Amino acid sequence: MDSVQLRGNPLGDPARRPVWTYLPPGYDDEPDRRYPVVYVIQGFTGQIDMWRNRVAFRATFPELVDRLFAAGDVPPCLVAFVDCWTSLGGSQFRDSPATGRYHSFLCEDVVPWVDARHRTLAGREHRGIMGHSSGGYGAMITPMLRPDLFGGLASHAGDALFEHCYLPEFPIVARTLRDRYHGSYDRFWEDFRSRPAYTRPNDHTLVDAYAMAACYSADADGTVRLPFDVHSGLLVPDVWERWLACDPVRMVAGHAEALRSLRAIWLDAGTRDEHFLDLGAEAFRRQLERAGVTGVRFQLHDGLHGGNQHRYVLGLRHLAERLA
Repeated sequence: MDSVQLRGNPLGDPARRPVWTYLPPGYDDEPDRRYPVVYVIQGFTGQIDMWRNRVAFRATFPELVDRLFAAGDVPPCLVAFVDCWTSLGGSQFRDSPATGRYHSFLCEDVVPWVDARHRTLAGREHRGIMGHSSGGYGAMITPMLRPDLFGGLASHAGDALFEHCYLPEFPIVARTLRDRYHGSYDRFWEDFRSRPAYTRPNDHTLVDAYAMAACYSADADGTVRLPFDVHSGLLVPDVWERWLACDPVRMVAGHAEALRSLRAIWLDAGTRDEHFLDLGAEAFRRQLERAGVTGVRFQLHDGLHGGNQHRYVLGLRHLAERLA
């Protein structure tokens, strides 16, 4: 699809984006039937074609989706796979003057595009969103910001409780910039783009911290503000507060009415998540409880941050059942 919202984005990334739409069994046999839609968004550095990546002895997520609906005991729905990748690795599904209008792209471009081309139940009560990691973050915040569009969410280890999932990276970034790049992110990016990605220690940590800053704390002119001093690691309080304002845990209180209106909320995370996103999921759940949000399905499982694609169908099943 050709995106209006991504035209002329600051990074010069493509405005023409793929959208994959899974049609459930029987879609062509009942030409008058309309279906709920669940939008699937990816984790940081995820691109849409990665959904077809295969791990030994495991099915891909599209194959798991097909198995789920082919069994016949789950209400059928459409599943739309959305590409919000950027050349920094991701967008956090937010509008940012440093990356582009990816929240608006999802809501204003993709949703109408899918509704116009498929037989959808085009109401918020039949529309959900789900994802893992950064995709789980996007799944948490999007219905808060656009409750007129989305009636359910499923977050698998979504970024939350920023002081635990992001803050531990800051001293690693400061030390690596000091020791290898003279304290300069420009030097890092020049080096990083001159060689195969992720071939030096802490590459991922440096990319992650900068990309998050581009999404959470960019100035109106596109200047990326880091929440810490790159030479000392000292927090910059006013910038860090901008990050915290984007934390789903902190956002709940200001969007309680929207969250109470949702028909489905699924949350899970692994108890050994390396980024402590099990604590983030628990903190988000507790904030939902304080806000009077009921009917939340919450599970902690024995697992790490990755390797849990088999659990995504649990969130999808919950959304399909509640949004039917």
